[in-house]
Amino acid sequence: MSRLVATFFYVGLLRPAPGTWGSAVAVALGLVLHGLGSFPLLALATVLATIAGFWACHAELKNRPGEDPSEIVIDEVAAQWLALCFPSLGFWLMGLDNWNFPYPGWVAAFLFFRLFDIWKPWIIGRADRRHDWLGVMYDDLLAGVFAGVATMVAAGAAHGLLM
Repeated sequence: MSRLVATFFYVGLLRPAPGTWGSAVAVALGLVLHGLGSFPLLALATVLATIAGFWACHAELKNRPGEDPSEIVIDEVAAQWLALCFPSLGFWLMGLDNWNFPYPGWVAAFLFFRLFDIWKPWIIGRADRRHDWLGVMYDDLLAGVFAGVATMVAAGAAHGLLM
């Protein structure tokens, strides 16, 4: 069961770039979650994916210290949903229809998350250098927060300065 969760139903076995596949699938499912229940459902799914991710990473990596196998993508899923929660909350607070999740929001969240997940600046890199199952989750969750904030800053700049 932990392998199923860790690979997010085997999405992590897709090649090349399983982390990008995991993020892309997470965006697609995140948009559906937002459509079905807006921010509250997406936030709940994010919390559940995070809890499941910590459990699965611990189960899969407890006897493999220092490893961060590329097929483990539950960390990308939880973090990508976390990044999507930022614009989702904004749209929910604005009272937009659940199925209205304008494309710049989810595209920016995806691109910023992949940027921060690959680049690993500052505390993201520090979390990655833990080289344990906690670090596998922490670095991506931090990248998700950075991506969410960057998405909102970009939206503010685009709407406040350019329009």
